[in-house]
Amino acid sequence: MSVDSSPPDRRRILLIADDATFTMALDLGLQPKGYDLTCATDTDRALSQLGESRFDLAILDEQLPCIIQNELARLLREQFQLPFIVLTSCTDSACLHNAIVGGALAYLMKPVDVRQLIPMIATAMARGTELNALRTTRDQLQTALNQERDISIATGMVMVLLDLDRAGAFEFLRRQARSSRRKLGEVAHELIGNRGATLKT
Repeated sequence: MSVDSSPPDRRRILLIADDATFTMALDLGLQPKGYDLTCATDTDRALSQLGESRFDLAILDEQLPCIIQNELARLLREQFQLPFIVLTSCTDSACLHNAIVGGALAYLMKPVDVRQLIPMIATAMARGTELNALRTTRDQLQTALNQERDISIATGMVMVLLDLDRAGAFEFLRRQARSSRRKLGEVAHELIGNRGATLKT
């Protein structure tokens, strides 16, 4: 169940649970399907593994104390951007709500049949890939919007400080970008950051 020795084409799963019997059964079921399993028996070990290796999915056992489980789920979602599923024996609808709100892509009742878990793992991984692609697109769009805003603001600053019309101010920024071999957005962002000081000297 070592992650670091895994071939690059195999998918890697982090199981956060302290049930040795279930861990062994899951590992035996996953290996022939192209998955490698690493087990962490507590949150500290899980965070250590996450800091050292790349995983495609986490499986979170609900037996962790609620506050620890919620914090771990938050870290998986926000810091590591790692899709995860939750295994639980809780039948309370509030537990299901908390898991879904916390970002779980699946919520399975224990005891879990490994044969039923494997297709759920494949589905969760596919969904995680889709979400990562959407997140990347969102970040790219946000970066583009931020650059457009900076360029607009910087153009306005150049108009005021150098007494140019908008077209002339924009062309001034373009020349600055070309001469420094930087992107126009970077030049604009720097100009805003120093409040036009470089134009006054």
